[in-house]
Amino acid sequence: MKAVHVGGLLLAMVAPLYAEIPQSQSSQAPPEAAIDPMSEPRQHSMALAGALKQALVAAMQSGGPVAAIDVCHIQAIPLTRQISESSGWQVGRTSLKVRNLDNAADEVERDVLARFEQRLQAGEPVGTIEWMDEREENGKTIQHFMKAIPVQAPCMACHGTDLAPAVSQQLDALYPGDQARGYTLGELRGAFTLKRAVPPGS
Repeated sequence: MKAVHVGGLLLAMVAPLYAEIPQSQSSQAPPEAAIDPMSEPRQHSMALAGALKQALVAAMQSGGPVAAIDVCHIQAIPLTRQISESSGWQVGRTSLKVRNLDNAADEVERDVLARFEQRLQAGEPVGTIEWMDEREENGKTIQHFMKAIPVQAPCMACHGTDLAPAVSQQLDALYPGDQARGYTLGELRGAFTLKRAVPPGS
């Protein structure tokens, strides 16, 4: 994978979030038989979620929702690449209603997201909604993990039903194909999606 260099600010946001992961999810793992196969990709998805939320909240406090849009537009990709490179997983986000069309879900992800929505409607807490699969692709064993992303309070200024005119104008300019508006608090926004080829000998 081509090396990507990101600023110290982004690295500073990611590193403490790994440190805050509970010990049960860290590299100090229990014997192999007791390992939860979802624990490692879950840790990386939590690190990305925390870094993005930290950056968004800081932008909202300093410059309001328009500044938060710039965080997503400028910082989200290098943050995601940094975690991908440090983890060995291909890390991303997707949704059935994407803002960035590059994040559109593939067939497997669309099916999983539909099932996530069903689980949410059935009353399962969104924080526990996740999925993992292992399959063969082009002669390699691929692990694929997804974890639900809920609509939280910081999301509403840019993804809610009542957007400020300046926010709508900025979104229209940056994301002409934006589908990610009209959400209400607690809805399923999408999912973190992480893939990797199983290392030899695993």
